[in-house]
Amino acid sequence: MIWSFIKIVIFVAVVAALTLGAGYLAETGSGIRITLANMEFTLGPVQAVIGVLLLVLLLWLALKIAGFLVAILRFLNGDETAVSRYFDRNRERKGYQALADGMMSVASGEGRLAMSQAARAEKFLGRPELTNLIAAQAAELTGDTRRAAEVYKRLLTDDRTRFVGVRGLMKQKLAEGDTETALKLAEKAYALKPKHEDVQDTLLQLQTAKGDWKGARQVLGTKLKQGLLPRDVHRRRDAVLALQEAKEVFSEDAPIEVREAAIEANRLSPDLIPAAVLAAQGYVQADKPKYATRVLKKAWDAQPHPDLAAAFAAIAPEESPSERLKRFGTLLSIHPDHEETRLLRAELLIAAEDFPAARRALGDLTETHPTARSLTIRAAIARGEGEDDAFVRGWLTRALTASRGPQWVCDKCHNIHSDWAPTCDNCGGFDTLSWREPPKSAVQMPNGSEMLPLIVGSPAKADVEPIDEPDGNGGEDGAEDALILDEEVGRKAQI
Repeated sequence: MIWSFIKIVIFVAVVAALTLGAGYLAETGSGIRITLANMEFTLGPVQAVIGVLLLVLLLWLALKIAGFLVAILRFLNGDETAVSRYFDRNRERKGYQALADGMMSVASGEGRLAMSQAARAEKFLGRPELTNLIAAQAAELTGDTRRAAEVYKRLLTDDRTRFVGVRGLMKQKLAEGDTETALKLAEKAYALKPKHEDVQDTLLQLQTAKGDWKGARQVLGTKLKQGLLPRDVHRRRDAVLALQEAKEVFSEDAPIEVREAAIEANRLSPDLIPAAVLAAQGYVQADKPKYATRVLKKAWDAQPHPDLAAAFAAIAPEESPSERLKRFGTLLSIHPDHEETRLLRAELLIAAEDFPAARRALGDLTETHPTARSLTIRAAIARGEGEDDAFVRGWLTRALTASRGPQWVCDKCHNIHSDWAPTCDNCGGFDTLSWREPPKSAVQMPNGSEMLPLIVGSPAKADVEPIDEPDGNGGEDGAEDALILDEEVGRKAQI
């Protein structure tokens, strides 16, 4: 638009300058005298200008005629394409000029001008592999997706432009939300050019969204071979995909395959908690509890996690609370001061009805890092030790508005997930979930949560010595009540 305006201004300026120059020459009255043989010619200023223009025109015609005569002589000497090349040369010049102008128009965002230049280039050049691409891009700039799709389909007929056509149609389907068709087109584009990085990323994203874990692992391997992915990142992501393969096999009730896939996922990334849990389940199904214990201890050493503790408990589900506490000693000794270890020890001691030891194991977590889980455990201990109901409810009140502790949080969009998944449900990020505590957010309650302890009781007696002989609230009934309290707060925490 601006360039067209500039050209018009330049043209008007040139015409005005020529007009002023001609007028100036006419007013001066001087002329040009030309002597040729015995003849003399006198030209006025305007006549001299016209004569010069005619001379330039005659010279241009002479050069054209000379070029044409040379082409005829070459044709007579056996060059059958000499004459056609002479006429095509001018057409090619105009065509490539239109092609260049079309590319500049696309780059500057002038869609309609680019479409007209593409049509002009096609008229002179007759090379659709060059002009169709500009036409498609120009149609997309103007929002004419239907015409762009038609042009991309024309590109499919030529081997040289088939990849461009497939990729263009793939991007259109992605924009339309047709992921099913986009996946098929991405697979076709990947088959044509497996080393194309953008196609690799698009195909990988579509495969993980659909659950094609095997195909995604193949694409991931290609990226590793090309050096587009660090080896440690590849091992981690390949483990994630192998884990999902194992889960799919597990859902089909094929224990042999699930064991192999789960063990492979755990081997690739021992710190991947879901992989360790699934591998342990596979070993338990194969009646190899020692291998399951070793896998879980190695994962616990990397990062203590409640799912690992649950899987460790599932190795011997029929054992008594005291036997379980003894068996868990090897796991609890790895990171004895870790918060997860202290919470787990307190829970095991509550199940064994050793409430004073449970309170000692919990320590000062309710003050240094109060979470819904630690406060719930503290309420269960208080109930097991025979404290008043108002005192127990005071701990539960704090648990309602306390932090939920570590959760599966997306590192990309910070969305919270209840369970681990290979992709984020919110942003679609692959392998972005990590076990950490999300940023605190204020929990608003009617009339202020600070008033609740005054109504239901306050846990101010946190240092009161336990009662040696609970009056009906301790023993087995106390343990059962503690578990009921734990489940009750767990339900409230999800509301």
